[in-house]
Amino acid sequence: MSTSLNSLAVFCGSKSGSDPIYIDQAKKLGVYLAENDIHLVYGGARSGLMGAIASSCLSQGGKVTGVMPVSLEKKESIQPGLTELIEVDSLQIRKSKMLSLSDGFIALPGGSGTLDEVFEVITLSQMGVHKKPSAFLDINGFYTPLINFLVKAADQGFIHPDYLDMLIVSSDIQNLIQQMQTFTHPHTRFNPS
Repeated sequence: MSTSLNSLAVFCGSKSGSDPIYIDQAKKLGVYLAENDIHLVYGGARSGLMGAIASSCLSQGGKVTGVMPVSLEKKESIQPGLTELIEVDSLQIRKSKMLSLSDGFIALPGGSGTLDEVFEVITLSQMGVHKKPSAFLDINGFYTPLINFLVKAADQGFIHPDYLDMLIVSSDIQNLIQQMQTFTHPHTRFNPS
């Protein structure tokens, strides 16, 4: 079974991180999305990893939609040259809009905002609200401790094994996207409707 990935939401930091590899990989993901005609949906900022992925995607002729809460526009500069900028009233509406616009979700390194965004789509998937793939691009082992925590939570009976299995993790961009394209939601296996 193949999942059509016409658009992907990428959640990531508005900061660059302490190692240049984070910016480098964000840029490579942006180029990969453009070269494979996958529309990038992200938070709209021009700083940090957010700006790196958007500018690299745009530089290769890719489509990029930024979704920015009006309240953040004064704090965060908007990426110039966006294909589309959608202004929303709150962070909650931003997440809802990104969910509706995207065929899947990738978390790059980031802080609490990035974790909030990716875990919301993971939780909604577990609840059956959507059946789209959620993935972690594990750059430089950034998400390894988090994945270990989730494995422990499953071992301790707090996460159903199906939900742990549906998380996609890779340090390789092409491998990550291929896993997302072949993703089957556990609810689909038991209930084909």
